[in-house]
Amino acid sequence: MQNIAQHILKESKTIAVVGLSPSPDRPSHDVARYLQAQGYRIVPINPSMHGRPILGEMCFASLREAASALAPQGVQIDLVDCFRKSDDIPPLAEDAIAIGARFLWLQLGVRHDNAARRAEAAGLLVVQDECTKLVHRRGLGAA
Repeated sequence: MQNIAQHILKESKTIAVVGLSPSPDRPSHDVARYLQAQGYRIVPINPSMHGRPILGEMCFASLREAASALAPQGVQIDLVDCFRKSDDIPPLAEDAIAIGARFLWLQLGVRHDNAARRAEAAGLLVVQDECTKLVHRRGLGAA
């Protein structure tokens, strides 16, 4: 799993963080801030923050909206990083497939085997129940 996870992080440039909180004390904010500091472009996805910035990036209500807005700039979302409950994952996996993302990542404590199989069948590499920040620190980044 670590090799796949590290491969995903090496190959990604733009990461949509689904469920990104504007609150600095939330795990999604901490992880996104870390990834941004490592040079990744963060795309916040949070319907309650739509149209407002988080970590200096405009927040979108959905993956599809973000992909449509970024496409004219030549920006493709590589990785969909999900900070949502496991039950929320199936439609997010479908959206990740629809926007042409290459990778789907379910954060610590998040698993949905059926959605993961569906994404894999569509050609995405999938990681479940793992933290992007921790994987990056262990294999690719600075402390």
